[in-house]
Amino acid sequence: MNKEVLKKYVDYSDEVKKAMEEGRPIVALESTIISHGMPYPMNLETAKAVEEIIRKEGATPATTAIINGRIKVGLSEEELKFMATSKDIIKCSRRDYPYIVANKLNGGTTVASTIITCAIAGIKVFVTGGIGGVHRGAEKTFDISRDLQELANNEVLVVCAGAKSILDIGLTLEYLETFGVPVLGMRTEEMPAFFTRRSGFKLDYEVKSEEEAANIASTKWELGLNGGIVVANPIPEESQMDEDKINTAIKEALVEAEEKGIHGKETTPFLLQKVLEATEGKSLEANIALVKHNAEVGAKIAVAMNK
Repeated sequence: MNKEVLKKYVDYSDEVKKAMEEGRPIVALESTIISHGMPYPMNLETAKAVEEIIRKEGATPATTAIINGRIKVGLSEEELKFMATSKDIIKCSRRDYPYIVANKLNGGTTVASTIITCAIAGIKVFVTGGIGGVHRGAEKTFDISRDLQELANNEVLVVCAGAKSILDIGLTLEYLETFGVPVLGMRTEEMPAFFTRRSGFKLDYEVKSEEEAANIASTKWELGLNGGIVVANPIPEESQMDEDKINTAIKEALVEAEEKGIHGKETTPFLLQKVLEATEGKSLEANIALVKHNAEVGAKIAVAMNK
């Protein structure tokens, strides 16, 4: 994308612009977790805390969003508050992106649309909570998150606590393998399951350090092997949830979603809300803990990659 087109659609925060000019490491963040994932004021407090963690590790945070049709790479405090409080924000994936921009609307960036924004802005590291994937029952519904195709098609390293536990993790890993996306376990041999450290699915590769993950990503792209990389970073042990309780809550929520005819982009928020209710708010605490942990690891990878 040429510079004139970028100017037409994209705004960089002063902090991100300066980091780019000086060649310093940058870490992208999504905004759906702010606009749709947590209640106010916890969403705003978490967003600020995650940005601060990234700064402390020597990188620059670039929270992404679409505000009044402008693609934002890095948000001001005022814009963060807007994303945390406005009810006029559309959950934005690839299919929504041009509509929201063209009509000067507001969009909270998902994993998929944050990866697109990273590709536009030339950012190589992105931190999120958990990636989307193949939904349970996808053999009937064909419900597969767009996150996986964006990972397959763009050179971005995504740090996450695995796939969201409401998904079919085994099929998600099979899908990523088919499209050549390496999944690296950060100090783990097993795919984490978002709220818990274990899923029962063994990964092909474990990395022992952020430097190792950065080296693998750089090597992949230097070899011309296009597409992204997932770094699966387990939730801290002290913050993980009881596996049986989470799985029971998910099964009950899936039955209710089917009964109510909930599908598409509404599925994940509905299921996570039901899990939140079933765990009496503890799932939200776990979500915050894992996002902060991912921010620390992602910033260290970005710094190592920048060297």
